[in-house]
Amino acid sequence: MKKLLSVLLSILILFSLTGCLSSNYENGELYIYLPGEYLSDEVVEQFEYEYGIKVYVSTFDSNENMYTKLLGGTVYDILIPSDYMIERLISEKMVQKLDKSLIPNMSVLDEGVLGMDFDPNNDYSVPYFWGNAGICYDTTQIDAEDVESKGWEVMRNTKYKGMIYMYDSIRDAFMMAEKALGYSMNTDDPEELEKSYEWLVQIAKTMDPAYVTDEIIDGLSYGEKAMGFVYSGDAALIIAENEDMAFWAPEEGTNYFVDAMCIHKDAKNVENAHKFINYIIDYDAAFENAVFVGYTSSNAEVVKDITMEGGDYEDNDAYVPREMTENDEVFHSNEEVLKIISELWVKVKNTK
Repeated sequence: MKKLLSVLLSILILFSLTGCLSSNYENGELYIYLPGEYLSDEVVEQFEYEYGIKVYVSTFDSNENMYTKLLGGTVYDILIPSDYMIERLISEKMVQKLDKSLIPNMSVLDEGVLGMDFDPNNDYSVPYFWGNAGICYDTTQIDAEDVESKGWEVMRNTKYKGMIYMYDSIRDAFMMAEKALGYSMNTDDPEELEKSYEWLVQIAKTMDPAYVTDEIIDGLSYGEKAMGFVYSGDAALIIAENEDMAFWAPEEGTNYFVDAMCIHKDAKNVENAHKFINYIIDYDAAFENAVFVGYTSSNAEVVKDITMEGGDYEDNDAYVPREMTENDEVFHSNEEVLKIISELWVKVKNTK
């Protein structure tokens, strides 16, 4: 009899679990395409639980690769590209207008990331994370005076030969050179592009740099190199891991970026996309996500609390980037320039 009761109990539990699993996702699906390590699994799981929507997350390693995937016909619901790519997607009608009545939490967003010139009324995009780029360096090996007085030029100081990382990003590498030379990072002047190329070649010839991408986070955290070009969010994680590290955004200017959520023009789950966008910028989800990712949240209250005394990023110089200065800029989409500097960047990295 006990054995029979045990079997019946197991069957009841199985039916109960099956019922829970089927009802969990009774409200459909959602497909998200975003940069790697840019969304907390716990936040996704909580959204699935609360809304009964199954979320599928795919990642890309560059805005350009994301764009190529979209051209190939792959359909997602939510995209999270950077500013200049959003500008391109809007111009090519690859994203759809948002129904802002379904995103009431936009009212909690930091005014500094709203109304950017790539989408002045936020008709197509909702800010997700933002920041700038700068130099992250080990204060025990790199003279802070050298960094703060020379800015981007410190990357060519032969005193630090063999100690630097160069971020393997075409746009960012040329931005660094252009700003060091006093140019706009959106320049299309052939002479200025050539001078910027020469500036980067000089680094390749004299500094023995390591060209990396995300490896820079662990590399700087654990002392494999002492200095490198780093995005502010990555720098915040590095500083949290290693108290000897510091971050400096050069006064000559830098990239002020906003990554934002858009809805793909062919999205099949538009209502669910709006629900997720509204959810992810609400305080609780935004806070948890910001702690996990390390970049500056678009939720103003989250930024305030996460940097206050006792907060996860208290006294972390990189977590809250400076407000945009007259020398800072946002990237704009220019495919002709990108083609030119892509060819030049290959030559830079092949310099011996």
